[in-house]
Amino acid sequence: MWGTWFGGSGAQKRKDAPKKAILDLRQQLDMLQKREKHLENQMAEQEKIAKMNVSTNKTAARTALKRKKAHEHSLEQTSAQISMLENQIYSIESANINQETLLAMKNASKAMKDIHGNLTIDKVDDIMEGLGEQRALAEEIGNAIANGPQAGEPIDESELEDEISRLEQENLDEKMTNTGMTVPQLPTGLNGELTGRVASKPMHEEEDEEEELRKLQAEMAM
Repeated sequence: MWGTWFGGSGAQKRKDAPKKAILDLRQQLDMLQKREKHLENQMAEQEKIAKMNVSTNKTAARTALKRKKAHEHSLEQTSAQISMLENQIYSIESANINQETLLAMKNASKAMKDIHGNLTIDKVDDIMEGLGEQRALAEEIGNAIANGPQAGEPIDESELEDEISRLEQENLDEKMTNTGMTVPQLPTGLNGELTGRVASKPMHEEEDEEEELRKLQAEMAM
């Protein structure tokens, strides 16, 4: 009852109409094809009778040929009807396929509208613009963090200079060790403690040490 009120039954009937029409046409086509086969057999039989009587009974032969002509005329009509029914079936099938295709496309269109909802090009542009702004903000935040103030106390430049002097002395010690020479410590004790020791040594030893000192100073100046 509800289907009748809201057109459900009528819609179903319209949907089933092509299938019913094709079924009816195929049944009729099957009957005509059987009739076509029967007429062909009748024509062959009358042809055989005419051949049997053509020499002995011309009247019988003539009658058989007339029957053959009548069957032939009926066969021509039946063949024409068969051709017409086949064309009708083909046309209905094509129309039904077209209708089903259009219905599927209509449903697909509705599904796409439901998926998109109220989404518009302007809204898409706004969303993409917002994403771009957020990416730019994230990049600025990352740069600010990377370039921010460094943790820890300021470095004392005098400590760096002392460290450099220490490394230079170590390099010099390493060079002298490799050449087999003893490296004296030159800074403050050079004019004090070292001078006192030199005064107590013999003259030739003092001259040798002074010569060694000059060589050492020359190498340090290089």
